[in-house]
Amino acid sequence: MIGSFRHKGLEAFWQKGTKAGIDVKLENRIRARLLALLAAIRPEDMRLPGFDFHPLKGDQARRYSVHVNGPWCITFDWIGTDAVDVDLENYH
Repeated sequence: MIGSFRHKGLEAFWQKGTKAGIDVKLENRIRARLLALLAAIRPEDMRLPGFDFHPLKGDQARRYSVHVNGPWCITFDWIGTDAVDVDLENYH
């Protein structure tokens, strides 16, 4: 389940379908990853083909990442059975 968002544009896209805060070319890939997060009950459930799931390192070690396209990734923390602080970012 998705508990919270960091990225306000991503949150608006998820909750209202508003595309103003995201790159429209990434819409389908973003939606697929958010749907997978919704169904996941543990971070490892995001280990799906094409997602390049991995934990982050360093000061972001508590967060996880899935690849969207190019340098763009969806990153998130995990608490219980929920993805929290879901973000769309270019963290490279």
